Amino acid sequence: MLTKAYGESVMSKTRVYEWYKRFQDGREDVADDERPGRPSTSTTDENVEKVKAMIMNDRRITIREVADDVGISIGSCHEIFSNVLGMKRVAAKFVPKLLNFEQKQRRMEVAQESLKEVNDDAELLKRVITGDETWVYGYDVETKAQSSQWKHPGSPRPKKARQVRSNVKVMLTVFFNFNGIVHHEFLPQGQTVNKEYYLKVQRRLREAIRKKRPDLWKNNSWLLHHDNAPAHTSLLVREFLAKNNTVTMPQPPYSPDMAPCDFFLFPKIKRTLKGRRFTSIDDIKSASLKELKAIPKIEFEKCFDDWKKRWRKCIISNGDYFEGDNINVDE
Repeated sequence: MLTKAYGESVMSKTRVYEWYKRFQDGREDVADDERPGRPSTSTTDENVEKVKAMIMNDRRITIREVADDVGISIGSCHEIFSNVLGMKRVAAKFVPKLLNFEQKQRRMEVAQESLKEVNDDAELLKRVITGDETWVYGYDVETKAQSSQWKHPGSPRPKKARQVRSNVKVMLTVFFNFNGIVHHEFLPQGQTVNKEYYLKVQRRLREAIRKKRPDLWKNNSWLLHHDNAPAHTSLLVREFLAKNNTVTMPQPPYSPDMAPCDFFLFPKIKRTLKGRRFTSIDDIKSASLKELKAIPKIEFEKCFDDWKKRWRKCIISNGDYFEGDNINVDE
């Protein structure tokens, strides 16, 4: 009856009865009740693409950093990360994929192989030098427009001064071992981490080992550990390492939870720098170096002990990702 009289867009019979009861109870307003919150205008396709591009460029970037760059709230940014892009936080990284059976199996194989080598040689981890790169972010607050201006009658109102947060960032490369930092450097402005650049990094790392770790250099007994980034695994770099008889430790793909830089060093540095204002790249460099030098030797030792626990945890988890700083596994 209602549909025939008023068309397909008519209110349902149930809703009619509901509104009838409301007016019978004394209601006089036909407007909908106010609802908590308001619809999001930030999760647009454009913003999703911006967020996705930033994550793919730097998997260690934080939600706050992305939100500041894109100009949306942290809540909206979290909504894009979790519900739109389907990402989750693992150690210091967002891992934008679910591991397949083959990848889980590879993680377990590397963990088992590494544990066996450590059990066979109790001093092995003391000879490992591990490293990676990360972006270190800061921000500068710039004042836009003048707070006072000359004007004449009839001229438009002067603009008010406003502060705008602009990003300041620099890429930091660090290598360390059981005893502390071995080598660090900052990426020159305009440079990218390609195979040619990383080859130069490896040459500088060797020189640092010669000077700072003469016991490892003397017998060429050190092992290199880095991830599977294209620059790290390029033929150019692999030939250089082979030529110098540098042994490398395996690192399974998509496994920040089993990389010391990702589960220990970089989060430690960034936690102390988070929210601080830097007016220049030099300020970020100085602050980063200060934090690096402040890490006591005992924490580096604990990091390598935790690494072994993470291998065990990986095996127990059947290759799945695991999160958190405190990994409790029976010895």
